[in-house]
Amino acid sequence: MRAYTITTINICFVLQHIIRPKLLLEAYERNVTIYGINIKKIMSKMKPENNHGLKRVFRATGFSMQGLKSAWKNEAAFRQETVLACLMLPIALLLNISSTERILLIMTVLIVLIVELLNSAIEAVVDRVGDEIHPLSGQAKDIASAAVFLSLVLCAVTWSIVIWPLLF
Repeated sequence: MRAYTITTINICFVLQHIIRPKLLLEAYERNVTIYGINIKKIMSKMKPENNHGLKRVFRATGFSMQGLKSAWKNEAAFRQETVLACLMLPIALLLNISSTERILLIMTVLIVLIVELLNSAIEAVVDRVGDEIHPLSGQAKDIASAAVFLSLVLCAVTWSIVIWPLLF
């Protein structure tokens, strides 16, 4: 059997779900103790101290890398689009086109990846909220999927317009 330790973040998570958020915020502002726990002391530990300057940039970069690894591991669409990007970006660099056209080709490929990451994040949040079927959950997922579709169309149209004169 695994032993679980209670951390300050676990306590805050539980308190946020047991106690109404407005009451929790009020307890934080007044430095009140609830259930023998000093709310202000616990909630102040949730945000790291001295998180500014280069240290913040390095921490943010680490979190970004974790996000990319998670997307690669858990999202098949992101893996497929990343493989396509790895094929398309060298082509964009090797083609005999103007700098503006090259930037357009590269940017549209990156836009697809960015929108796919946002889509995955929206889907994860919707799935986290609950398992029950709700029209707004479906709407959020559908809209995020539509954004990916439009980014793919933009990429395809841009590449077609730029490459067509080179082929014929």
